Amino acid sequence: MNNVFKSISLILLVAMMAFVPLRGFAQAEEAEMQAEETISEEAEAKPEKFDAKSFIFGHTGDSYCYHITEIHEKPICVWLPVIVKSKETGWHCFSSKHVCELKEGETFNHKGSNFYISPINADKYPGKLVEVSSTGELKRPFDISFTKNAFGIILVSIFLLAFFLPAAYKYKKDPMAKPTKYQGLVEWLTYMVLDGIIAPNIPEKKVKKFAPYLLTAFFFIFFANLFGLIPIFPFSANVTGNLSITVVLALMTYFIVNIFGNKHYWKDILWPDVPIFLKAFPLMPIIELISTITKPFALMVRLFANILAGHIVIMVLMALIFIIGGMYGAGMGGVISIVSIFMTIFMTALELLVAYIQAYVFTILSSLFIGMAQHEPEEE
Repeated sequence: MNNVFKSISLILLVAMMAFVPLRGFAQAEEAEMQAEETISEEAEAKPEKFDAKSFIFGHTGDSYCYHITEIHEKPICVWLPVIVKSKETGWHCFSSKHVCELKEGETFNHKGSNFYISPINADKYPGKLVEVSSTGELKRPFDISFTKNAFGIILVSIFLLAFFLPAAYKYKKDPMAKPTKYQGLVEWLTYMVLDGIIAPNIPEKKVKKFAPYLLTAFFFIFFANLFGLIPIFPFSANVTGNLSITVVLALMTYFIVNIFGNKHYWKDILWPDVPIFLKAFPLMPIIELISTITKPFALMVRLFANILAGHIVIMVLMALIFIIGGMYGAGMGGVISIVSIFMTIFMTALELLVAYIQAYVFTILSSLFIGMAQHEPEEE
């Protein structure tokens, strides 16, 4: 009996020793599960991290729509037409709404082709419309879509025509009539550029020949810069902060300089007045030919870099509010917002000055290059 009691006691002791670790393991597992649930709940409750890069370059870059605001996380946009040509399925035309509202990983199927807009932070074709081919390869279709910058160019062109043509028509209709205040404004702006920038740098006989291009370039750049600072539709397009547009403007100056350059201009480039030993080795013509390329390159980069930099600075100041607020809370974000808003106002006012300065610099350099190609040699 005594042995039976001892056996039962030993069994109970072993059972208790086995139960305690099992209970401990169960409690540990339960605590781990609760911790995981808490972490997942906190992750769900935690707001999405602010992507400063997408915010800045999404506003300074070109886009397929005008983003105005968001209501209940639903974007309010002005959708622009997408016009592309696929190598496999030909031409496509559809609203940008179909591709701008896609979620990550989704594509829009149109006539057998799958399209989507590559993210701003993508390694390949950032912010551009791309096509997924039948083999799964990512391709860039031939794209002539009506983008934000294209709309901005047309808007500036329409504004210039509407601003200058009525005054020109009134002068043509009755040249001797007393000018109105509107005509006086147009005349003052025109002669400010003509007499202050163009005429001093081009021979007098050639001013009328090149003035139409230089006047158009000045006012196009100036008003495109101004419209880019207005943050509401139909403005806000960063036209001259786009490299493709400054390339075209610089190429126009390049072709005018070199196509209409006189014999003296080309003689100085191809057969300059230098000692014979330098002409034997054509180092000077090579340098002069390179200089004809570097001049429009300077025009292109100067305009693009200054306008883009100003827009980026303004967007960075606005992004600081969300970055600091996300890191240190709403209180610190509120303090930073006051500083950022005042700095943004100051930078915007400075950009108004830059809008004129960049138009002035592009026009005066273009007139200098054109004038250098038109000057005749001085008679001894």
